[in-house]
Amino acid sequence: MNKINYSQYIYGILLCLIIGFFAEYLSRILIIESISLSIILGIIFGNLIKIDKKFQRGINFTEKHILSFSIAFLGVKLDYLILGQLGIRIIFFIIIGIILTILFSMVLGKIFNINKKFALLLGIGNAICGSSAIAATQKIVGAKKEEIGLSITIVNLLGIIGFFLLPFLGSQILEFTDLKIGVLIGNTLQSVGQVVASGFSINDSVGQTATIVKMVRILMLSPFIFILLLIIFNSKNNNNKKLKFTGIPIFIYGFILFSLIPTFHLLPVYYIHFIEDMSHYLLVISMVGIGLKITFNDFFTYGKVAFIVGCLTFIIQVILTSIG
Repeated sequence: MNKINYSQYIYGILLCLIIGFFAEYLSRILIIESISLSIILGIIFGNLIKIDKKFQRGINFTEKHILSFSIAFLGVKLDYLILGQLGIRIIFFIIIGIILTILFSMVLGKIFNINKKFALLLGIGNAICGSSAIAATQKIVGAKKEEIGLSITIVNLLGIIGFFLLPFLGSQILEFTDLKIGVLIGNTLQSVGQVVASGFSINDSVGQTATIVKMVRILMLSPFIFILLLIIFNSKNNNNKKLKFTGIPIFIYGFILFSLIPTFHLLPVYYIHFIEDMSHYLLVISMVGIGLKITFNDFFTYGKVAFIVGCLTFIIQVILTSIG
C-alpha cells in the first residue's frame, strides 16, 4: 500500500496561503475584493516567476479540493427567512432579472463568438452573487480554469465601476426614490461589500433596502444550482427518460446542508460567522491556485471580447432594473 507523501503538497499550499494573505491585506487598502485580488496576484506571480514543479501538487490541491470546501461552507450565508422581508412582487422581479441577465449573457456570447460555458459563467456572476456564484457553479458548468479566473476578474471589475456609478445614476440622474435606488444597487452589484458600502453611502434607508435585495439574490443561488444540474444532466441524458444524478459534485450537498444552519438556527451565531470566515479565506486561497495557472496569453485570447460581453450584460441588467 503506497503512503501519501504530504510534503509534496505543502510547498504549493503555502505559496497560495502567502499570496492569499497579501491579497486580503491589499483589499483593505484598495477598493477591490480580496477574491479578485487573489486571482490577479496569482496571475502576476505565475507569469513573472517560473514556479518549480514541487509546487504543482499543492497548487492543484488548492485549486480543486480547497475550493470545494469553500463552496460547501458558503451555504451558511443563506438564510431563507429573509424572504419574508420583501414583497412577492420584488422577489418575482429579482428572479426574472436573474433569468434575463443570464439569457442576455448567453445571447451576447453567441454574437461575439465566445464559449457557451464562458458566457454562462459571466451571466451567473452578474446575475446572482459574483465570485461566489461563479465558484459554486464552475464545476457543474465544466468551464476551463482561465475562463473561471477571467469571469471572476471581469465581474468584480464591473462591480467596482458600478459601486461608484450607481449611487450617482440613481439619485442624481434618474432621481429615484430611496426604495428604487436600493433595489437598483442591490439587484445589480455583485458583492455584498459593494452593495452595503454603495447603499449606505446615500442613506440608511437605501442601504437597508439594497442589502435585503442583495441577500435575496444570494438565496437564489441554491435553487439555481438545482435548475442548472437538471438542465445539464437532462441534456446529457436526453435519450434516457430517467435522469442520472451520479455526477453531482459532493460539495453541492455540503452547500445545501450548510444553508440549513442559519435558516433553522441550528448553530449559535458566532459559529455561523466562523464558518462564513472560513469559507471566505478558503475561497481566497483557492482563487490564488486558479490564478497561478492562468497565463497572460489567456487574457489576450479571451479577455477583450469577454470584457465587452460582461459590460453589455451589466448594462442590460442595470436597464432592466431601472425600468422594472
